[in-house]
Amino acid sequence: MKLAYLLLAGFTLLLPAVADAQKSSAEVPPDQLVKNVTNEVLEIIRSDKDIQSGSSKRVLELVEGKVLPHFNFTRMTQLAMARDWRVAIPAQQKALTDEFRTLLVRTYSKALTEYKNQTIEFKPFSIKAEDTDVKVRTQVMQSGAKPIALDYFLERQQQGWKVYDIEVGGISLVTNYRESFASEVRKSGIEGLIGSLQAKNRGTEKP
Repeated sequence: MKLAYLLLAGFTLLLPAVADAQKSSAEVPPDQLVKNVTNEVLEIIRSDKDIQSGSSKRVLELVEGKVLPHFNFTRMTQLAMARDWRVAIPAQQKALTDEFRTLLVRTYSKALTEYKNQTIEFKPFSIKAEDTDVKVRTQVMQSGAKPIALDYFLERQQQGWKVYDIEVGGISLVTNYRESFASEVRKSGIEGLIGSLQAKNRGTEKP
């Protein structure tokens, strides 16, 4: 999963920076958004000396400033929690969302410093005017290895398209946590899961 997290980090940054100047972010088609973002991010990663030298501070700044506003972390956490989401009270739901977001940001930030020279192939995409939920398919090409499918799931909101899940090689980033979250809830309840995520985010437990 190391490569998977690396790819997730590399191709989900700078979402607003590459939008067509004549369109609002809500009007940019999701496939074009992903394509623009990918090309821009690859260039930044390759040219940013601090990122190439492994600066965690620089990477964290990028992730915090550019990624967070364009992901629906509430829905991501809800999907990861499955039926246990309904058991949590609002305060717990907020705590879970905050901790899950922090966990993913830490993962993105660490993985981004390890980026090398992958390239992206964009798959055909079509969308209807009434569509509010879409899948944008791409493929990661890497020298000496088989291509890896990297697919984005986005939903239309008033503020524009938001990512709520990513699949790498057919494995969902969100549902990949579902089993471990459910196991922790069965063992220690919702508060136990919150505590476990807090420990991971403090670095006292491996992510």
